[in-house]
Amino acid sequence: MSPVTTAQYPELAGYGLAGHTDSPRDVVAEARLAEEIGLGSLFLSERFNVKDAGVMAGAVAGVTDRLGIATAATNHVTRHPLVTATMATTAHRMSEGRYALGLGRGFDVLFDLMGLPRITGAQMEDAIGIYRRLWSGESVAGHEGPAGSYPYLHQDSAFDERIPVLMMAIGDKSLELAGRVADGVVLHTFLTDEALARMVRVVRDSAERAGRDPASVRIWSVLATIEDSIGEEARLRKLVGRLATYLQGYGQVLVRANGWDEEAFRRFREDPFVTGYGGAFDAIGTTADLQQLAERLLPEEWLSASATGSAQQCASRIQDQLDAGADSVVLHGATPTELRPVVEAWAQQRSADLDALPANPGWMA
Repeated sequence: MSPVTTAQYPELAGYGLAGHTDSPRDVVAEARLAEEIGLGSLFLSERFNVKDAGVMAGAVAGVTDRLGIATAATNHVTRHPLVTATMATTAHRMSEGRYALGLGRGFDVLFDLMGLPRITGAQMEDAIGIYRRLWSGESVAGHEGPAGSYPYLHQDSAFDERIPVLMMAIGDKSLELAGRVADGVVLHTFLTDEALARMVRVVRDSAERAGRDPASVRIWSVLATIEDSIGEEARLRKLVGRLATYLQGYGQVLVRANGWDEEAFRRFREDPFVTGYGGAFDAIGTTADLQQLAERLLPEEWLSASATGSAQQCASRIQDQLDAGADSVVLHGATPTELRPVVEAWAQQRSADLDALPANPGWMA
């Protein structure tokens, strides 16, 4: 099944059901609108509540014709490899080749609480190898490896499925692994342009060392996009609240990746307002809470690693991501409705050379 190549702006993607939701059916209207305004792909971020990756991918595939679809991300330990492989082949065929399976490391503490093994790079590489063998019609017999012990796995000997694998990565080891084994890489939100350029080099250098064509790995930047037409409360939640929530969860990783001030991060982490807060800032933060964070604890430099301002200014930030080495850009944290003016502005700036990208977010050609 050949990659679909009919997306209007294949270099752009949005998120389906961005952030928290109680209504997963909303992804149907979002997918239709995303395709209508010309987004190339919709990324579907899985959560263990009402955001199952397979269900969402099936819904999006069923109501669109051109839109690329990616899980961004699921964790290989949460499903048996045969179940994950089946989810992917089902979504692949339902979408007629528009689907990419996205995998990430996840959070060690969450897996500890769930009674699942913590994810390692070796496990991910082994799991990807199993999926690809199954998709190519092979049987996996007597497998003993980092991803587990499997006496016999098989889907269909007639299979010859071209399903790309995306990896979410931020640390150098994950970036190097992605360059070695993945078809595409999805980076993190709130990266400076300098950090983005460095990560692109790490991925491509790793691919080259592995004997791969470095340009064959599709690299997605993830750009927090907050255009002026949204209200102040939503702007604060999507910008200040989202960054603060990342810093609550794994701030040290993000701060080091960007080369940000460690002392400023220590002040944030140890501030009584942060240590005593009763949840994620992007979920329960009030306008006053988020204003306090922005004024006292989050340097403007950190918040500027995003796309803000007019639609034209946001579109210019898309070009900055491409200039830093990314192949494509996920416009993060905004609904397709909120992204419409940004996409319209981007249409006036973009290079026609980008038309050559496939709609499937995991392929470069």
